[in-house]
Amino acid sequence: MQEDSKTLDTFLRFCYPSTLAEDPSLDNLTDILVILAAARKYSLDLIERKVCQALANPKVLEAEPLRCFAIARNARLKQETMTAARYTLRLPLIPVWFAEVELITSSELLALLTYHKKCSIAVEPLLANLHWVETHYGSTGGCSWLFPTQSTQTVTDSYYGHVTTSQSECCARSSAAEFKLWTSAAPVAWWATYMKETFEMLKDRPSGDNVRAEVEKTIQKVRSAGCHICSPRVKENMEEFSNLLALKVEEATTPIKLEVEF
Repeated sequence: MQEDSKTLDTFLRFCYPSTLAEDPSLDNLTDILVILAAARKYSLDLIERKVCQALANPKVLEAEPLRCFAIARNARLKQETMTAARYTLRLPLIPVWFAEVELITSSELLALLTYHKKCSIAVEPLLANLHWVETHYGSTGGCSWLFPTQSTQTVTDSYYGHVTTSQSECCARSSAAEFKLWTSAAPVAWWATYMKETFEMLKDRPSGDNVRAEVEKTIQKVRSAGCHICSPRVKENMEEFSNLLALKVEEATTPIKLEVEF
């Protein structure tokens, strides 16, 4: 056997009966690569299946989707390759260099980048046509937080007992025609800004998970503005909306196929 001592130790522990030893951890992609190679070398299908399960571990995929893709593609693991390709949508279109890129051909890398670009294009209609927002909420009453009205604040001076009232205009409305809902309803400007920034991000990283992760920035911006109408409700409302948008992104990108042969 030509495997080093670490590989041999991990390999043999997979072979022990489960009552004698637990399966070794395969959180390290380098370990996954060498153990997979050894399992195939000695035709041990059970160990190969366990290694494939480790390659599909969400924790590993979230940390190193490109490396997972290269290893899975090199090993001709169809499901693991497709899963890793979807996780790469969380990253920018142009990847940074990684050692495992040498495991795949230039054609396979091009196929991955083409898949990524097609997913970005598939998301664009969601901004061009906001009918999905209107369908979800039904009317302006279903998303009143997007269309807050002017409110009256009453303040009583604790020393003199004077009572004063003031009209407080909520966060400014957007004048951009592309963000009007139900033909003429203008939403708050901060939501229009959120939509612009989010779809700009999706051009490079077309993943629903990114939508969910980025919404916190808008929540903090609105709270820091101090609007007494928007601030108390922004977290609940925007987390719900970001989940809706993330779902629509996933629905748009799911039909896109990675065009490689297995």
